[in-house]
Amino acid sequence: MLKKVVCLVLPEVAPFEFGVICEVFGIDRSATGGPTFDFTVATAVPGPVRTSLGFEMVITENLDVAADADLIAVPAHAIGHVDEAYLEVIRAAEARGAWVLSVCSGAFALAEAGILNGRRSTTHWMHTDRLAAHFPQTTVDPGVLFVDDRKVVTSAGTASGIDAALHIVRKEHGAAATNVIARRMVVPPQRDGGQAQYIDYPVTEECADSFAEVAEWMLQNLHEDLTVEQLARRALMSPRTFARRFRADMGTTPAAWLNKQRIMRAQHLLERTDEPLERIAAETGFGAAAVMRHHFLKVLQTTPTAYRRAFGRQLIAG
Repeated sequence: MLKKVVCLVLPEVAPFEFGVICEVFGIDRSATGGPTFDFTVATAVPGPVRTSLGFEMVITENLDVAADADLIAVPAHAIGHVDEAYLEVIRAAEARGAWVLSVCSGAFALAEAGILNGRRSTTHWMHTDRLAAHFPQTTVDPGVLFVDDRKVVTSAGTASGIDAALHIVRKEHGAAATNVIARRMVVPPQRDGGQAQYIDYPVTEECADSFAEVAEWMLQNLHEDLTVEQLARRALMSPRTFARRFRADMGTTPAAWLNKQRIMRAQHLLERTDEPLERIAAETGFGAAAVMRHHFLKVLQTTPTAYRRAFGRQLIAG
């Protein structure tokens, strides 16, 4: 289970991306039933570190504290040569099987350390061509929020770092613990890493309102066999227009969004109830336990039984 987290502060660190890591991992949420991490901020040479906005932060810990961390997080920083001391910490973390997370341009430090070789990765869409050109041994996906390739997680710009960090929490502590953090941060508890980084064209206010209503109705009727045709009728659109605009507004297809919501609901029930798998599958729209198992293996790389065994006793207060 994830316990110790160390955030590496490189020169010209971006304050927002640094703050994302601090917000997810650095706050004691035990009073509301959330997880608490042993969180430390470290740099190669303790003392003032200049940020990308020009002001300085004083970091007191050196990189020795990262030797046994369960997660090494690298927020965005100025793209360029990275001090070998940081690269050694990143390589050592990957070698011992710890999680490694980058936000935005932090991916360049992971690439320079060599741990993205043979892995998929991403970064902010403005930098993906540069990452791919300078580090051809990684497969760069320019259109996703984050990539998790064997515990090395790279995320796109700014807020996608929240999604990537919550993804790691969910993997280690379960959906209920993640929901506590998301509720405190007032953000969605789960956005799929495969969602688009950006929308190609603006969505009208009327369209957004329609999808808000349809999405709420979908959540209330997960147990039903919902089709695009049925959803399109509720949104007063043709199926083709509905599918296109849903993807533009929600960042994914109706089927993928619905499947993700069903998995999230199933996770909640597995963690908080003793209901049999067949009943949970029926309540969440999977129909049968075997179908639910298939989707858990595909998306979460685990089975419902194993998930319940890992997280079923962690009853997080709402």
